[in-house]
Amino acid sequence: MADPDKTEKATPKRREEARKQGNVAKSSDLSGSVVMLAGLLALGLAGPSMVQRMAGGIRDTLALGGSTDPVTKSSIGELLMRSGMNVAICLAPIVGVCALAAIVVNVAQVGLRPKTKALKPSFQRLNPKNGIKRIVGKQGLVELAKNIVKLAVVCWIVLGSFLPHMTDYAAMVGVSPWQLGSAIAAKVKGIAFRAAFAYLLIGVVDYFWQRRTREEGLKMKKEEVKEEGKGQDLPAEVKGAIRRRQRETARARMMADVPTADVVVTNPTHFSVALKYDGKSAAPIVVAKGQDLLALRIREIAAEAGVAIVPDPPLARSLHGSVEVGHQIPEELFQAVAQILAYVYRVAGRRRLGTA
Repeated sequence: MADPDKTEKATPKRREEARKQGNVAKSSDLSGSVVMLAGLLALGLAGPSMVQRMAGGIRDTLALGGSTDPVTKSSIGELLMRSGMNVAICLAPIVGVCALAAIVVNVAQVGLRPKTKALKPSFQRLNPKNGIKRIVGKQGLVELAKNIVKLAVVCWIVLGSFLPHMTDYAAMVGVSPWQLGSAIAAKVKGIAFRAAFAYLLIGVVDYFWQRRTREEGLKMKKEEVKEEGKGQDLPAEVKGAIRRRQRETARARMMADVPTADVVVTNPTHFSVALKYDGKSAAPIVVAKGQDLLALRIREIAAEAGVAIVPDPPLARSLHGSVEVGHQIPEELFQAVAQILAYVYRVAGRRRLGTA
């Protein structure tokens, strides 16, 4: 059942990903009908020469049987070789035309870009649950309906061709085998072509159905389209510039938050981590952190703003390596940070008392 939230047409990226997975609009009925028509046309064109060649082979076999010469292994082998060559020569045009038709009709449906990923084995295809869904689900019902229609069309064509002419066939009693064979061959040829054209019509309808079903399956939600639009492929230079701009913006925002910190824990020269605790959050939050030159800049801004700077190398390294900017400190660091904050509050309190 289609997802009602998926209302947007698939993007080119989504279509390409589906194609790589082997999800293409392709009708096996259309391919089969085209191959069938091609085979009938080839058989009609090559039929007379095939009959002559096969008749020659039968004459050679009968001549060998009626010959007074002794039958040897070499003569039988030569006969078998000649018969095999006759069969191969007779079938080669038909097989070649059918193969060419199959290639053309499949390329016309899916294009000239084969995807080897679709040929890789997948255990999902062997999952009985998925197989049952395909049989009893919407796809299974569609396939059942198509098979019933195909069977009904063939029966209608065969019965419609033979029943009205039953008296004509009865009147052919006593005619020569050649005349009877020609009449039957002409009738069978007409039935085969009518059935092939009806099958072709079913294949065309099925192909458009497959395209429609694929389009419905590839539809996307509006949120998916927006997210994919954000990740469109861009030149490497543009991506790099965007990332640099994002880093610069984040760094500027981080530096702007340093004056709001309660304390800056340092290494004392390699790392600096600015902490803020407003009493509303469950734990202190890292508002800024940096290494080397960035750490030096954090200490400079903190000193200008009057933020306490406390050297504690182990704690500074732990905070810098385990906590991201804007996140709360982990529980295992609560005690160490609490001691530093208590020290800072005591010093700040003494300074206020001394100033007073």
